[in-house]
Amino acid sequence: MSAPEERTALPPASLYSQALRLLRAEPDGRLPEGGYALPGPPERRPRTGTSWKSACAALTAVLTPLVSRTGASSDADPDAVADPGNDPGTDNDPGTGTDPRSDAPGVAQAAEEIHLRLVGLSIRGGHVRSVVARLPLPDEGRARALGRCLTRTGTSPMAVCVGLALLTRLGEPEDVPYLRVLGGLRDLADHAVQTLDPLDGPAAALVWLGHHARGPELRGLVDALAAGEESSVPGLLDAVLRKVNAVRPETARRVAEAVRLADLLREARPGGAGLVAGAGRVLCRMSSVNDYRAEVLACPVAVGLFEAFAVRAADLPPTLDHHALLLSVALELHSGPSRLLEWGPGRREALLDRLESVLGRPEWRALLAGGSTGSGDSAGQRRLGWARRTARQPFRRDAGGTGPAGRLRIEATVLDPVDPGIVETRILIDGRPLVPAAFGRGGAHAPEYLLDSGRLRATDEPREVQLAEAYCTEGCCGALHVTIRRDGDHVVWSDWRRPSPPPSLLPVRELPEYRFEAAAYDAEIARAENDHGWTWPARRTARLIAAGLRDRPDLLTRWNVEQGWIGTDFRDRDRTTVNLAHRASPPTGSGAEDGSGAEDGRRQHLVWHIPDDGTSPEHRAAAALRRLAAEDPRTYGGGGAGRSARSS
Repeated sequence: MSAPEERTALPPASLYSQALRLLRAEPDGRLPEGGYALPGPPERRPRTGTSWKSACAALTAVLTPLVSRTGASSDADPDAVADPGNDPGTDNDPGTGTDPRSDAPGVAQAAEEIHLRLVGLSIRGGHVRSVVARLPLPDEGRARALGRCLTRTGTSPMAVCVGLALLTRLGEPEDVPYLRVLGGLRDLADHAVQTLDPLDGPAAALVWLGHHARGPELRGLVDALAAGEESSVPGLLDAVLRKVNAVRPETARRVAEAVRLADLLREARPGGAGLVAGAGRVLCRMSSVNDYRAEVLACPVAVGLFEAFAVRAADLPPTLDHHALLLSVALELHSGPSRLLEWGPGRREALLDRLESVLGRPEWRALLAGGSTGSGDSAGQRRLGWARRTARQPFRRDAGGTGPAGRLRIEATVLDPVDPGIVETRILIDGRPLVPAAFGRGGAHAPEYLLDSGRLRATDEPREVQLAEAYCTEGCCGALHVTIRRDGDHVVWSDWRRPSPPPSLLPVRELPEYRFEAAAYDAEIARAENDHGWTWPARRTARLIAAGLRDRPDLLTRWNVEQGWIGTDFRDRDRTTVNLAHRASPPTGSGAEDGSGAEDGRRQHLVWHIPDDGTSPEHRAAAALRRLAAEDPRTYGGGGAGRSARSS
């Protein structure tokens, strides 16, 4: 046989062996940003038009007889399915040597059958994960061996994905080196990370960061971790933690996992304020719902990190930044998504007690008692006002189903003003935050929507209420709806509507029908509606204007103007913003001058800005309502109120 014929006869190299060669060619084992594309020509994308259900059904029919069968093969000898040339600790050519799959009869044949039968199926990695997660595995040893065979010798991405999905269920620590290598391939990275997560969290985080880390500080930290340069990690980590508020919540979570942040906090010598503050910022960032879901719920070390931070909280010097940080962590433990973590009896309450003890010290109380931040900036004054208004909220003990409302607690919650525009209505039932538990694509609506409008009040007529909406809008990713009705001496929440499947990071479960004692329910809703302690002057002004317009709708209808959103300016929280809309008159000669074609007019949006002039919110709101009674808002342009317009 000629040399070209010999090369043609050789079996294709496994994706694992190709990824290993690429990684070995990199200096110090550093993964290039974004990882590697799959070797060879681009894989043909699955044809469109196949539904998710149909694709999963076809894949189930292919995999069930091959994956779910029993046999004499087992994983007692892991080398039985590992190509010795693929071992991460050797330099052998992956394409040489005896094919070790012959040592695992039945498994090798099943792997080859899977390769052949997947060809032509219109499937993606998501289909594979979904199907394999539900397959019966009566012989786990054989299934594990098959997963290893497919991941270490597989030559097609979907076949390797089947192996990764099997090892997600059955993998062991010895699989970690192989999974890390496969994680270098861009199209397999997410699948490898999902398989690594339960086996080796730091390794999974490092693979994920290798593909997603951006910016010199973060890239430097990832490269140092990959190369094992332990001496340079502390300085690089400090630079990352200082800017962690600017990264995505999942990035913050993966950094905490990759560097074993909880262990670093426990081992650090006293006085490490920078590390402690950085850990607090990480906790706040990965608890944010501004990126659709609270990553803290997917972090297996979150409870330990909260505990390590609380123990070291006393190391922080008393500054406004540190006060806001401790208060933010306390708010999260009190009513945020982190309350849903597996705490065990009394552990979360003990952390709140510890944080309350630190903030209760004289030097910390003096920060709030002072009349100035010392910096003279409006942002600092705004933050100081928030800290004063919020100081006691996370340390109340009436949000656990034992307060006057019994099972229900409604809290308007404002987060640190450095995170702009985050005001939500937190709903706790039996002490558990409802929205993060049932809906993973955004936070609950603001108090103006749920409370000021009276939407949560129970009447004899059932009423569907949208409690939360996906961060990208309901039309894109859905919303959480419930029907509220009065039933004799009870109020019932039932008939839930939400996206399917639920995207929450918590285990999927059906939402039950909740029944509340009507008297306690009404009292809690009334208390929440009349709680104005969370507002700041501009927001209070906005709420008073909105209330005045609900009482007197004629103030707008007389001008043929419709009410839009009323709140505070996103860029300046000390400025009240009133959004109005109207239809511009159609052009003369259009045939609509008699009003019959009013819909043909372009809809114009007016934005009326009301600055903080030092007067009380009540005074400013009353002045705004008087002006609406006397002047057409379409003519506003001066007199202390800014005006802008746009058309649609």
